[in-house]
Amino acid sequence: MKADRLLSIMLLLQTRGQVPAAELAERLEVSVRTVYRDVEALSAAGVPVWAERGRHGGIRLLPGYRTDVTGLTGDEARALFVLAADGAHEALGLGGAIDSALRKVMAALPAPHRPAAERTSERVLVDPARWRAQAAGEVDLGELQRAVFADQRLELSYRHSGTREVAEYVVDPYGLVSKAGVWYLVADLAGEPRLFRADRVRGARGLAEPVRRRGGLGLAEVWGGLRESVERRPSEVRVRIRVRRSALDMFLRIHQGLVLESYELTCELVELVIGLGSVRAARMLLTYGADVEVVEPREVREELAAAAREVLGVYQ
Repeated sequence: MKADRLLSIMLLLQTRGQVPAAELAERLEVSVRTVYRDVEALSAAGVPVWAERGRHGGIRLLPGYRTDVTGLTGDEARALFVLAADGAHEALGLGGAIDSALRKVMAALPAPHRPAAERTSERVLVDPARWRAQAAGEVDLGELQRAVFADQRLELSYRHSGTREVAEYVVDPYGLVSKAGVWYLVADLAGEPRLFRADRVRGARGLAEPVRRRGGLGLAEVWGGLRESVERRPSEVRVRIRVRRSALDMFLRIHQGLVLESYELTCELVELVIGLGSVRAARMLLTYGADVEVVEPREVREELAAAAREVLGVYQ
């Protein structure tokens, strides 16, 4: 643990140049006294590091001093080679950069860790897209990225879901988020947090005005609030259904977020209570045929029966 901590201190100083001892202690979850002991240990080992006292002091590393990543553990090396397959790097124009970076990391790894890292990239694949989820449209993140990294306000032409009309907005961006393979711009609109799907942006132009973010808030905080508001959106209709066990795994993979309650009935049936936005939304249950039966409410059963009669009319 101490060796990992010493390496972490060197890498932080290498990146920042000077870091207050209190900040290092907080990051490493140790006391300030332990940080100073670690600095003494590094200095004794020949690392040009020292502590400066005073209001503007901190732990410093001699400018130009560098270390490599040969202190990585086996688990850390494997973790770096588990790559997401949602095209995030390509969408950001960093596909070639991530490949090049990993080649450099591989070259710097201790020889015993290289085979495990190579096997990890060949044996583990992360695909964050949900089953049967609607595919995201074509996305051009170029102008959005430029505005985000330049801390500029952004003029958007945006098409909302369910309409062909394009609205015009001036927003204050916090950053970009990839959620289950779909890119979103997180931004304030008139001081209120909003989500904009990148594939619905019809035009974007960075303005020569500095971004006006709410004080003390970053991308993670604003995204967390928006995500919570979406996930906690109240369901309008509670629907009790019975699902054959042979179809249960597929149903849960696709609709786990809708499930409010679950009960074991028999070895062949499981009863679920799901939340839907409307009675009509229950029509998606017809894709499971007789493997899913609505028990209640009555209006949902009648809606599905009407939908089934419509289909029957087409094929008779």
